[in-house]
Amino acid sequence: MKDTKTEKRNKLGVVPIPKLLFSMSIPAIISMMIQALYNIVDSIFVAQIGEEALTAVSLAFPIQMIIISCFVGLGVGINSAISRRLGQNKNSEAANVAEHGFLLAVLIAAVLGILGFFTAEAFISLFTDNANIIAQGRAYLMIVTVFCFGSFITQAAFSTLQGTGEMIQPMVGQIIGAVTNIILDPIMIFGWFGFPALGVAGAAIATVIGQLFAMVYMLLIVFKSGKSYLKLDYQVFHYETKIVKDIFKVGLPAAIMQGLASLMITGYNLILAGFGMSAVAVFGVYFKIQSIIFMPIFGLGQGAMPIFGFNFGARNRERFNETLKVAITAALSIMIIGTVLFWIFPAQIMMAFNPSSEMMEIGVNCLRSISLAFPLAGISIMLSVSFQAIGKAYVSMIASFIRQMVVLLPVTYLLAQAGGLDWVWYGFFISEIVCLAYELFMFRWYQRTIFDTWEAAPVIVQN
Repeated sequence: MKDTKTEKRNKLGVVPIPKLLFSMSIPAIISMMIQALYNIVDSIFVAQIGEEALTAVSLAFPIQMIIISCFVGLGVGINSAISRRLGQNKNSEAANVAEHGFLLAVLIAAVLGILGFFTAEAFISLFTDNANIIAQGRAYLMIVTVFCFGSFITQAAFSTLQGTGEMIQPMVGQIIGAVTNIILDPIMIFGWFGFPALGVAGAAIATVIGQLFAMVYMLLIVFKSGKSYLKLDYQVFHYETKIVKDIFKVGLPAAIMQGLASLMITGYNLILAGFGMSAVAVFGVYFKIQSIIFMPIFGLGQGAMPIFGFNFGARNRERFNETLKVAITAALSIMIIGTVLFWIFPAQIMMAFNPSSEMMEIGVNCLRSISLAFPLAGISIMLSVSFQAIGKAYVSMIASFIRQMVVLLPVTYLLAQAGGLDWVWYGFFISEIVCLAYELFMFRWYQRTIFDTWEAAPVIVQN
């Protein structure tokens, strides 16, 4: 009779790739889609308050992106470090990685909470002198930053399980958080069932309560239920600087890569502010809507990450490359569907956000223009995940910097000056072309300099 734990550990190296990738990705895709849904529902409810409320949340979004970038980066670092060690059969060290990950989650969340408390109002004031927008944006930001520890601890638990190939429980945790948020949103925003109507602040409170519910569930799964393959025990925990360095070696570039999106959105909003607050609101709506298309790709990446990492640790080039091929094919299919939907139904999509006539006109052009970049972005994301999995996250970071800082913002500014608002959106397509060219070059480089050497240097398995 086969040992079930050995079977669970080894599936990353033996199960046929298409079956393995989709079995691991589907739970992540479901959870990410639910995450996208509650982000959109949140914006739909906020839009019912008025365009100023929607603008306030849109202006707060870059700071939320910084929070997301930090916990996503931490999660990528944990996931990659665990899966590579399991591929090398270093199980106890993989558990120690997870223990370090939870401590880092608490520390980073504390720092961001303090910074958010003291800088929220100043940040919103960069974009507008409208006192109502500033007040609503400040309230929203202070709540989501001070209580961001729920999302960080939850992400550490997600990545601990995903690094071992366990994808179901993270999906359940994500569902718990999202459903809680969706239920509480109208109650907190509009004051249902005797609750006070808190408006934008209510949306933020609903978000953090959902995160805390998910956190409690995931802590029980990791530490109490016995469902985690890795056994964490802080009574025998021993700090190792090399583990922290390994997590940050992969996680910090991934966080910076995500954080660049915050800088990009901030810069983009500054460009759009010259065309009026309706353009800023539309861009905020776009970022919520596009998550419906991008979240399945990120879920696919979550499923692929431990497969990449395990087979890189085991030096199995064939399975690594097959994983990438299947992942890119799936990503392209999803992104092409997304582009078609954004071209055919842009007005119907915008209607969900109670748009003014000006917002509708801007939004239709925005959705159609930016969506042209979706297929290129799908390929780029899968290549980025493969770099992160092998410990070369700096390549993904540089690619993101090229895409957003070197190409997107300067090109967008030039397009705005030359062609006006209708042209600014095409910067996304141009930036994706340049970014993808860089990533393909680097992938071929690592194929030659690392993968081609494996036959001459077989892996040494350590117990």
